[in-house]
Amino acid sequence: MGGIAPIRILQIMRAPVGGLFRHVADLTEALAGKGHEIGIVVDSLASDAQTEARLDALRQFARLGIHRMKMPRVLGSNDLVTPLRIRRLARNLGVTVLHGHGAKGGFGARIARIGNRDVAALYTPHGGVLHFDTRTLSGALFMSIERHLLKTTEAIIFESTYGQRVFAEKIATPSCMNLVIHNGLRESEFEPVVPSPDAADFVFVGELRLLKGIDLIIEALARLDHPATLVMAGDGPDKEHLQALIARHGLEDRVTLAGVQPARTMFARGQCVVVPSRAESLPYIVLEAAAAGRPIIATDVGGINEIFGPTAPSLVTPDSVEALGEAMQAWLDNPQTMETEAVARRDHVAQSFAVGPMASEIEALYRTLTER
Repeated sequence: MGGIAPIRILQIMRAPVGGLFRHVADLTEALAGKGHEIGIVVDSLASDAQTEARLDALRQFARLGIHRMKMPRVLGSNDLVTPLRIRRLARNLGVTVLHGHGAKGGFGARIARIGNRDVAALYTPHGGVLHFDTRTLSGALFMSIERHLLKTTEAIIFESTYGQRVFAEKIATPSCMNLVIHNGLRESEFEPVVPSPDAADFVFVGELRLLKGIDLIIEALARLDHPATLVMAGDGPDKEHLQALIARHGLEDRVTLAGVQPARTMFARGQCVVVPSRAESLPYIVLEAAAAGRPIIATDVGGINEIFGPTAPSLVTPDSVEALGEAMQAWLDNPQTMETEAVARRDHVAQSFAVGPMASEIEALYRTLTER
């Protein structure tokens, strides 16, 4: 650290799964490598088969420990108790930065700061609450909570320009420091992936939810002129709906459900990556596919156009079977066009979405807030 004191940080999130956890893990490892001391607070109620393995892999970088506290998805009494526990933990560990990720992590970090002005509270929404409809009762409630929490927020980090814009539209333009710092990938993730000789025409990797457009990709596949093949990796609440839709269209011999698999492994099992989401923030799967040099068909939602950069005009209208089907048919008819786009997109991502610069920008923000 060259004589500069390390920062003691608590990274706070609910469930250690998905892109949010991936971001926290990458940030923790990078900051630990710079000499900072990090603790992790996660929900003690949310877990899956891989939760403990993920957290165990992170322990070596979390010198201040991994702490489990109750953070249920729905509002309840624990939303009063847990922030008090976080505040007590921060004082005991001498923490000066509370960084909340996602709605529940951000809530816990900012409520914990009340009465403890020796710490700075930051918030990264990661989509989450921004996807709620403000016209619904739950949406209006969450937006109201977010507006009130701005009073105890020192800074907000948005992972995309899209997130920054939607936050201003649905909640408020933050009066505190707020900036866009894109998620980053590791150097190894920019190694190209070459499809295997028996690769399917298309590959989907993600949670099996209708929000991710899993129904759209099956409907589009059924309408193609060519009897194309598809492999889908992931699991989720709408898996049975997906299986029923596959059977309804008689596609059992052309669609393979591979279960939960690493993204780069799946990129080798399909010629073209399809991301037909109805809503996103800044999805890692698009970043990873772009870095691997794979052709991508994706919908124009969230911050995906920021990842696509110069190739953004090829993005597909969301929630449209017709538009998705046309893009998939275009790939089958002339794959070289998308292969050329993939090269340009990989160069763009390499310049704008790397872990090193991401961690350095966040570190500089921490330093600014703690040295005030």
